[in-house]
Amino acid sequence: MDPIIWVVVAVVAIAVIVLIALMARKARDTRRHAEAERLRAEVGQKTQHVEKREAAAAEVEARARAAQAEAEAKAAEAARLQDTAQTHRQAVDSSREELDAQRERADALDPKSSTADPAPGQGDGLPPHGTSTSQRTPDPQQRS
Repeated sequence: MDPIIWVVVAVVAIAVIVLIALMARKARDTRRHAEAERLRAEVGQKTQHVEKREAAAAEVEARARAAQAEAEAKAAEAARLQDTAQTHRQAVDSSREELDAQRERADALDPKSSTADPAPGQGDGLPPHGTSTSQRTPDPQQRS
């Protein structure tokens, strides 16, 4: 065989190999492009889902902040009410001490008063319900 024929056969074989390689590369690129498009579509769908979840999370966070603010307001109100109650309790204790002191002075002035044997209903040192200190019998020494 003539060497030119071998050269032509070799060139044709190389051309066929290059053509097959180019076609395989194009087919691979087409498959990769299709896969990339499918992945982009999937990312788009998942992005919408993630955005919905993000909106839901933001809403829950807003509700949590509102609940926290409400709880802090209620705690502040509770503290204020406790302070008010303590102020009232201190005023009551002070008034009760004044009344006890006044009762002791009245008992000390009254010769008929017996501190060792309190009258029924008087065991706690308080006047019976429905009576006040003005309803007690006046001291004859104080009239003058």
